[in-house]
Amino acid sequence: MDQIQIIFILIYLLTILLSATKIVPMSVAAMIGALLTAWFGLTNEVFTYENAMGFIDIRLIFLLMGVMIVVEVAERSGLFRFGALYAVKVSRGNPSVLFVSICVISAAVSMFLSDPTAMLLIAAAMATITKLLRYDPVPYFISAMIMINLGGTSTLIGSVSNMIIGIDAGISFTAFIEYLFVCEIALWALTIFVLYMIFKSRLGEKKELPEYNPWESVENKTLFYRSIFILILLIGLFLTLENLGVGPEAVALGCAIIALALSGADPAEIFKKLDWETIFFIAGFMFVVGGLESTFLLRDISTQLFQTVGQSPLGASMATLWASGLASSAVSNIAIALTFTPIISGVAALNSAAVWSALVLGTNLGGATTPLSGAVIMMGIGALKREGISLSFAEFTKVGVITSLVQLGFASLYLIVRFNLWV
Repeated sequence: MDQIQIIFILIYLLTILLSATKIVPMSVAAMIGALLTAWFGLTNEVFTYENAMGFIDIRLIFLLMGVMIVVEVAERSGLFRFGALYAVKVSRGNPSVLFVSICVISAAVSMFLSDPTAMLLIAAAMATITKLLRYDPVPYFISAMIMINLGGTSTLIGSVSNMIIGIDAGISFTAFIEYLFVCEIALWALTIFVLYMIFKSRLGEKKELPEYNPWESVENKTLFYRSIFILILLIGLFLTLENLGVGPEAVALGCAIIALALSGADPAEIFKKLDWETIFFIAGFMFVVGGLESTFLLRDISTQLFQTVGQSPLGASMATLWASGLASSAVSNIAIALTFTPIISGVAALNSAAVWSALVLGTNLGGATTPLSGAVIMMGIGALKREGISLSFAEFTKVGVITSLVQLGFASLYLIVRFNLWV
């Protein structure tokens, strides 16, 4: 490890420290890290200015902004309140039924939508539900974040890291499901059980619900139906991206423009409601990770790891699973996927369905360990903050570490049985 690598590791750790201790807001902490990364990277010629411009995935930023606008318009129509009232009515005031329902829906939605999109939609509905029943929103929000992160594991479009791995490994949409769908469903059940045991005492008490008609909460039915149309259009276009020839960010921004045009709302008021702190945090932190990648430290660590495990399929799969899982708890799983895929592709003995499946599981399961693991966690924390509740780094990490270790442990057993690795 050379001096430059040490400097960038210290910048990364400083960013995490400032974010965790809240000495400054998390968005400011990320921007401080980005500024230091740019200064030391350019002055020491680690990367060029042109390279640095590519550290921030502007497509992800546009995707977040577009979906945020659509969700804000839909929320103003009363759509999420309407859905929340129906969910409460179906649960009959039973917090356990409500909790399990939210977990399952969160995971199911994220199988077909990007995690940020799923988080925005679920967060809006949960905020309404917990307000109506006066429940502590923290257990519901944390559980939804973890389940959304888990939900996209078995589909090619479930997460950005899956897309990276699938393209590089040549794994088709159906092959993803064949290798990992059984594992994911089992992980859903196991994770919901663990989360329920952790939060059981905080879910709230069963309440007797008065008779009510959810339709009475809808003040503007025209805007309500338009919001439904826009959301169906957004989801439908996301599901058919392969045939459109454009990226998801183009779909999100296009639907956002349609939403603004059809809602009749003042755009300035909509823009004020966007979660700018989360957007700036994600942008800043991506820059820090990009600088760290430029030092080739992650590549060197990964290469050394695979040289250590040798030619054993079992050793390579377990090393891939746990190394990528633990690394994804501190570094963006997108960065981990980009780091591991060329190494696995370049080593013939490692280029197998078991090792690729291990990488998919590791990068996904490690993505909800700490608030810095991925964008969806930061978005969930941002949604809680808008409700006036501050979720500490330690509070989320305590739950995230438990669930991630349980998931990675089960995934280890699954890979051994599914691919006969003990032979």
